[in-house]
Amino acid sequence: MEKAVITVLGQDCVGITAKVCTVLAESNINILDISQTIVGGYFNMVMVVDITSMKLGYDEISEKLNTLGNEMGLKVKIQHTKIFDAMHRI
Repeated sequence: MEKAVITVLGQDCVGITAKVCTVLAESNINILDISQTIVGGYFNMVMVVDITSMKLGYDEISEKLNTLGNEMGLKVKIQHTKIFDAMHRI
């Protein structure tokens, strides 16, 4: 199974989770785990997703999530778990 971590951060508003999940579903990405908090009006969400059967290339899904983030005033990032693990090994 190939996994990635998606992080979403920004001012809270209606529909953030729905819009991110729609992009993932359209790309055949399965959500394995999800956690979200809202502190002082700021929305923070972390998802672990299965990208094994993803319809798009990694750069394409990254661009789609980045575009969605720009439209909603959020930072939306996807990191392959191999990169994520290497970054946090030090």
